[in-house]
Amino acid sequence: MKTDTYWLEHAWLDTNVEPGVAVEVTDGRITAVRKGVETPPPGATVLRGLTLPGLANAHSHAFHRALRGTVQVGSGTFWTWREVMYSVADRLTPETYYALARAVYAEMALAGITTVGEFHYLHHAPGGTAYSDPNAMGEALIEAAADAGIRITLLDTAYVASGLLSETRGKSPNRHQLRFSDGTTEAWAERASALKDREHARIGAAIHSVRAVPARQLGAVAEWSSAREAPLHVHLSEQTAENEACQTVHGRTPTRLLADHGVLGPRTTGVHNTHLTDEDIALLGRTTTGTCMCPTTERDLADGIGPAVRLQRAGSPLSLGSDSHAVIDILEEARAMELNERLRSHTRGHWTAAALLRAATADGHAALGWADAGAIESGALADFATVALDSVRTAGPVPRLAAEAAVFAATAADVRHTVVGGRHVVRDGEHAFVPDVAGALAEAVAALRD
Repeated sequence: MKTDTYWLEHAWLDTNVEPGVAVEVTDGRITAVRKGVETPPPGATVLRGLTLPGLANAHSHAFHRALRGTVQVGSGTFWTWREVMYSVADRLTPETYYALARAVYAEMALAGITTVGEFHYLHHAPGGTAYSDPNAMGEALIEAAADAGIRITLLDTAYVASGLLSETRGKSPNRHQLRFSDGTTEAWAERASALKDREHARIGAAIHSVRAVPARQLGAVAEWSSAREAPLHVHLSEQTAENEACQTVHGRTPTRLLADHGVLGPRTTGVHNTHLTDEDIALLGRTTTGTCMCPTTERDLADGIGPAVRLQRAGSPLSLGSDSHAVIDILEEARAMELNERLRSHTRGHWTAAALLRAATADGHAALGWADAGAIESGALADFATVALDSVRTAGPVPRLAAEAAVFAATAADVRHTVVGGRHVVRDGEHAFVPDVAGALAEAVAALRD
């Protein structure tokens, strides 16, 4: 077994910034952490700046990256944005999805993201016909993550209806959504069961929303994930229209509906959790159901500001995601969560930099089923992200305030190094395996244009 040593000029350990930290790595895991090492040991790889545990992007739709810029023309709502999204989804194949996702995941690596939670619902060919490999699209994403050098939790998504009709039935999928639908959750479970974990990939489940899975079928998805002790994610109360439809059909909120069908719990994460009642917040907290906030997407789509402070106080752990990839920058997601709350409350300081970094690292990884990641400590996966402290954004503060500089001033452009499982994926701002990430993105997006 070969042991490598990394010397971190400054490291974020738990809640403190420590200078001069030597980290030993064997077989992709941290085997020792030594503080107070003033100079790099012989042969050590030097990471100058502030080294954080690798960042977790807990909510991604990789193909939405193709929408960047395009959906900024004109005005509209989430529902008009969705029509543009469908037009991109209609053109993807396993081959073009692999090319796009590889470039997107490489962009994530450049941003210090070491694990992505891919909320995957684009399963079939146009018209809903299964590929010869029914999981061809999911396998393309898993392969793309491997080739981009990051970990993935593929949250294979049940999406069988286009809207609410009754306790037992939903509206039939529209022509775009046929690609998303397995017809029933039983058929979804059969297909999803063929997906297997591997070293860099874990398989979880997702309920697209209470609009997309009829109430009587919600329990089947929850049981599937429970039997595998896998993470379960769900879009929850992102839009007021969803809440109103749920009240009309079921006489209760989406959160209460999920609770009544056994969906909530510590392995479950509600994504967005934007328009909640007091009872909803109490339910999510009492069941320790997580909350994934995606502030850059929520503001881009004019969704609203979710009650993140109240959710966390109630007992719901917070994680962060870039969702539609208006930008890919988990530091910006962390900063935006705090700044959004300041705008709403007219007060400052709802979370410390350390608390925001925890959402971006340990709690994000836990939400994705990687409890052994997200910390620089012995036994953890050797996943790091190093933020420069000498850029025009971060220069000036004393080193003990490096965490504050990273969260409240740095951007993804300040990430200098990304290490995944002890492997140097990004070195000095350059991706080791995708030499021209911008070019790869441009080519992959261009291939999807009419």
